[in-house]
Amino acid sequence: MPPPAAVETSSPRASRPPRPWHQGISDDRKQRAHELFTEARALHRRMMFAEARVKYEEALAAWEHPELRLYLARVLKSLGLPLVAYENLRLALRWGPGTLAPETEQEARAAMRALMEHELAAIEIRCDEPGAAVLLDDKPWFVGPGAERRMVTPGEHVVMVRRDGYSTVVKPILVIAGKEASGQLARRVDTVIGQPRWPAWVPWTLLGAGAALGVAGGGLMWSDAAHKGDQASGDLAIGAFVAGGATMITGTVLLLMNRPQVYRVHDRGEVEIELRPMASLGPAGLSARLVF
Repeated sequence: MPPPAAVETSSPRASRPPRPWHQGISDDRKQRAHELFTEARALHRRMMFAEARVKYEEALAAWEHPELRLYLARVLKSLGLPLVAYENLRLALRWGPGTLAPETEQEARAAMRALMEHELAAIEIRCDEPGAAVLLDDKPWFVGPGAERRMVTPGEHVVMVRRDGYSTVVKPILVIAGKEASGQLARRVDTVIGQPRWPAWVPWTLLGAGAALGVAGGGLMWSDAAHKGDQASGDLAIGAFVAGGATMITGTVLLLMNRPQVYRVHDRGEVEIELRPMASLGPAGLSARLVF
């Protein structure tokens, strides 16, 4: 297969505006990219895919060109890297229709469609809460409010949402190639509640018992005075006063210690995921709405 015309070193015709990938690129860089492309194609034909990948990437470093992206995507697909291959196909087509020759563009779009239907899925998340950080597979994704979509490989992925004052939402999501997943995640602010150490009646019961013992001690002292110094009554009165005082002190301490202990009750949120066949040629995806 001859090298693509777009990778030739000649400058675009003066009769039409230069294509975006020609702007700011010197002839020396184009020549270097063409040489690396030739080496990459030779390795590619010999099925030395890893080595060809390196040369294609070096050529792209010299000259960001749509057809170089297409050739790199072919190698990446052969290496079993569908996600990176898809991204290179997307970059090859990012300048719109007419970027590539008609048959080449048709090939690129067909390859993207095949990857989306059989080897890839997508996750789309919407977060309406300002300042909420959304992470995908423990890597920063975007900050709300907003919505983002990302192509992923089939299997389990983890979406995480963090925001001060809210519990962290951690949601494992299973996505399947060729299927579309949709769901809605509802969130509420954490609830702050207080709970005492013991039932409220415990310290108050001790205070009441101490007061009762004190009253009993007072009665015994009055009885002792009425009987003109009855030793037994006096000892009982003193014992009742001491026991009552100790019991009231204990009750007071428990009352102070029994103030409510404040803690958060976390609302983790719930989400129901529905899987269904794709209704269009778009990628399989997960659509989840995060509402705080």
